[in-house]
Amino acid sequence: MKHNLKYFLPLVIVFFSACNNNKENEVPRQQNTLIFPQGNKNTTDNFKGEVWVAPLIEADSLNQTAVGNVTFDPGARSKWHTHPAGQILLVTDGVGYYQEKGQPKKILRKGDVIKCPPNIPHWHGASADTAFVQIAITGREKGPTVWLEAVTDEEYHSGDKD
Repeated sequence: MKHNLKYFLPLVIVFFSACNNNKENEVPRQQNTLIFPQGNKNTTDNFKGEVWVAPLIEADSLNQTAVGNVTFDPGARSKWHTHPAGQILLVTDGVGYYQEKGQPKKILRKGDVIKCPPNIPHWHGASADTAFVQIAITGREKGPTVWLEAVTDEEYHSGDKD
């Protein structure tokens, strides 16, 4: 019995090592870190770059707050826009930006929370080299989001270090 174990153990170790190194069976990092589904690719012109939206709660007559998971590829961003009832952003992954008209751009990281005041033009999106995921909590009782002009590359890169 001792003699057979000597040959069996190395085979088991090699087998499990091969299984652990099989990259085809690994889930990509982004899928491992997502709290909510990534959703569907955005097809509107309200964003620049690749953006996915997963509605989590639709506003209705009982609760006029919408909640969605928004995933931005690096460099992707929204247009300038306002929310008549305001919005709250909960950053769940990555590095992103938030900027209100006339204010400096803020860098956002996992765990940050932003309160977007009602009717204040602002934009948000991913940093140039890192994806960004946020939960957007948007009041709808005073009307839908008002989309404005696109964020220029100069606005997007304002405050970046050379």
